[in-house]
Amino acid sequence: MILDLLFVEGGNYDAILYFFILILLGPPALLALIGFIVFTNKKRKAAKVLFILSGVYLVIGLGICGMLMSGF
Repeated sequence: MILDLLFVEGGNYDAILYFFILILLGPPALLALIGFIVFTNKKRKAAKVLFILSGVYLVIGLGICGMLMSGF
């Protein structure tokens, strides 16, 4: 009975917040890093596509994860 209450009542949700921030900022940072590496290898069109994908993912991530973190 007491063990069930520990699962229902949470106290520390820092891990969930860090998980949302990782989902929010991880892939755009990785895509931007890959885009920068490709940009230095003289494949500018592919780098532009990666930078655009990074920006779109960041905007969408800020919208979805930002709403989840703000409580709406």
